Amino acid sequence: MPFRFSGHETFPCRYSWLPKAYVAITADPRVFADEDRAMISLGVGKNMVRAIRFWAQVAGLADGAVDGSYRMTSFGQAVFGKDGFDPFLEDIRTLWLIHWRLATNVDEPLFAWDYLLNRWQHPEISRAGVLRVFQQEAERLERKLSRVTLEQHFDTFLHSYVPTRSRKGDIQEDNLDCPLVELELIQKVGERKADRAGRREPIYAFRREQKPDITPELFVYCLDDFWRERRRTEQTLTFRDLSVAHGSPGQVFKLPESDLRERLERLETDSDGSFCYRESAATQQVVRTGETDKDFLSAIYLSAVGA
Repeated sequence: MPFRFSGHETFPCRYSWLPKAYVAITADPRVFADEDRAMISLGVGKNMVRAIRFWAQVAGLADGAVDGSYRMTSFGQAVFGKDGFDPFLEDIRTLWLIHWRLATNVDEPLFAWDYLLNRWQHPEISRAGVLRVFQQEAERLERKLSRVTLEQHFDTFLHSYVPTRSRKGDIQEDNLDCPLVELELIQKVGERKADRAGRREPIYAFRREQKPDITPELFVYCLDDFWRERRRTEQTLTFRDLSVAHGSPGQVFKLPESDLRERLERLETDSDGSFCYRESAATQQVVRTGETDKDFLSAIYLSAVGA
């Protein structure tokens, strides 16, 4: 599998970058084909141009062509377009959607997102522990990657979710937080001795709690996306498929089993009849019962009208 370890130029995505990418690509599909021109168009340096291009792709905003041009995806157009649902990233549901897309790319998955969200089995996350496993995985994949590359990749993942602030709590102007920190998906839980010299390192953990910000409509959208991308030939999905399978909503969102079960019990109503959950002494499974081409993305945002 062609995992991506680089391309972000060590920059987590910033608030303005995806809206900027939408405007630039809409005005000139070949804006990223000439980095000097892109620097002028976007008002940033060359490394940031590359980072913006990277995040626009991996967040599902735009697709690249062999001639160097880019086109907006249906997702990018629907969310960031002129009459889009959330062109300035003001809705936390959009942030959860971006997190979902970063974590579930099937063709070229981001290694840190794919591994840490799906295969990391430890209750805590430490830099030293993660880098040790990353090095082992790189060797297993026969990828000749330097420790620096692995460090930068992990740090970019971590700082996509953990705020970087001064001691007074002010965000440093040259290191603005990624919008995904609002999800509070990863939290600092302590620190421990890192080496014999007495240096200490922070310890983090995924927040495995109920997440009301992941609305029923958003959950249904992700369930449908998971089914289409990873279980296309399956007629039903089990509770385990949706709770712990690679790329499943339960794994990617770190939902506790009780929360997931409650969501599935309401699924037929929340999906307007598109899915239903059937539970018996022998089986716990989701069945697709309605339209296969329903616009689940629009339903996420239209639900706010009646809220």
